[in-house]
Amino acid sequence: MPTLLFSLRGVPDDEAEEIRILLTENNIEYYETSAGNWGISMPALWLNNKEELISAQQLLNDYHHQRAIKQREIFQDLKKEGKHKKIIDVFIEKPFRFIIYLSAIVFILYIYYKMLFEFGL
Repeated sequence: MPTLLFSLRGVPDDEAEEIRILLTENNIEYYETSAGNWGISMPALWLNNKEELISAQQLLNDYHHQRAIKQREIFQDLKKEGKHKKIIDVFIEKPFRFIIYLSAIVFILYIYYKMLFEFGL
């Protein structure tokens, strides 16, 4: 019976490709499901053989540990160079989306405090 190894929802393309290569290099048989035409299915990597699950999970844990270290180094380098994204950069990039999200946050906080102080919830 197929076993879920790794969900690909929200995973960057480069990370997904590196994981595919890692599994292939270590002779772990897997198959991939996509999100489908409407994006409602589960994109994931599945194992054909359940006995390979522990070794595959160990490989993924090691890979993610190394990737986290590498990504932190990249972020620190960008921060030193002053090229990391700041909130003003996000606003300049997509001002309409920024204003909508900020308005939604303010509205939710308003409703929360209004309910808290008027109804005592």
